[in-house]
Amino acid sequence: MEEQIKAKLEEMRGMLQADGGDLELVAIEDKTVTLRLRGACGSCPHAQITLKQGIEARLRQTIDPEIVVERA
Repeated sequence: MEEQIKAKLEEMRGMLQADGGDLELVAIEDKTVTLRLRGACGSCPHAQITLKQGIEARLRQTIDPEIVVERA
C-alpha cells in the first residue's frame, strides 16, 4: 500500500505545483499519511481543505477508505 500512496501523491503534486505549491511526504504509518505542504500551499488558508477534501479523499477513493492524511 505504501508504494500506491507514493505513486498517487506524485500524481497529485502536479496539481499543487500548477498553483505554486507542492507537497512533501513526511511519513506513512499504518494508514496515516503525514504531509508537509510547501510553497503557496504551505501558507494558504485553504490548506486543511486541500489535505482533507482533496488529497485524503483521493487516497481513500483509489487506495483504501481508511487512510487519514495529517499535516506535519
